[in-house]
Order: sequence, then C-alpha cells, then structure tokens
Amino acid sequence: MATVVRLTSVCRRGVTPLFYQSALLARPVVIPHKQREQPYLLTARIHSSQALYGSVSNAASLHWTAERVLSIVLLAMGPVAYYSPGPVMDYSLAAALTLHGHWGLGQVLTDYVHGDAKIKLAKAGLFVLSTVTFAGLCYFNYNDVGICKAIALLWSK
Repeated sequence: MATVVRLTSVCRRGVTPLFYQSALLARPVVIPHKQREQPYLLTARIHSSQALYGSVSNAASLHWTAERVLSIVLLAMGPVAYYSPGPVMDYSLAAALTLHGHWGLGQVLTDYVHGDAKIKLAKAGLFVLSTVTFAGLCYFNYNDVGICKAIALLWSK
C-alpha cells in the first residue's frame, strides 16, 4: 500500500504551502511494487561524469588528495625558491608546475570534451603538451639560468 503524507504535515508549524491552501491535499510518497514485500521508492537519475576507476577503488579519492597536496607544496615552494635557488629547486618546480597544469587541464577536458574520439584526441594532445612543457622547462634549467633566477631577474627590472 502506498504511503500518503499530508502536505501541511510536512511544512513547519504556521507555514502554509504557496499554491495549495487546502489542508486536505495529500501526495503519494512511496509507490507500491507488485510484490508487497518491498515498496518501490521514487528516485531521480543524476548525470555525473563517467566512473573511470570503478566504484570499489579509492583511486579518485587519492588523486583528489594528491592534487590538493601538490597545490600546498607549490605554495611552499615559492618562498623556498626565492631564498635558496638552485638546480634541485629548478627541476622540482619544473615537475610540480607541469604536473599541476596537466591535472588542471585534464579536469577541463573531462568537463567539456564529449565523444570517444574527441576525448582520445584531447587526452593525447594534453599528454604531448605536458611532455613538451616539462622538456622545455628542463632544457631551460640546464642550458640557461633556471626558473628561480629567471623569475628573480624579471622582478629585478
């Protein structure tokens, strides 16, 4: 049997529904199923992005945590790079900035690119872009002054 709830019993005391002024108005909350054991509950489908890792895995949660940790590490790397520039800090910045940009653009692609072929092409393009970015930063660190000193030179002028 279906459960019926009076609309006024759901509202707070003293508040009447906007369009329904009758206290006798009732709406069904649960629809009965053919078998009387379990009622069929009304549910709505919510569109979400595809589950890439499966529902059992916690890889998405670990990825989310890693993104936040990397963001905090990047905040801490700024002052450290200013006070102690060197090759270790230059290459660390190159890796962290490239990974941060790769993850950020990957989320943009996940949100706005639809269709299997387009997704594969966009992901390949992102991988190429991230690889070229990291290689370019490493080349700049090895053959020029490095990221830390380059930023210091920009600020000094």
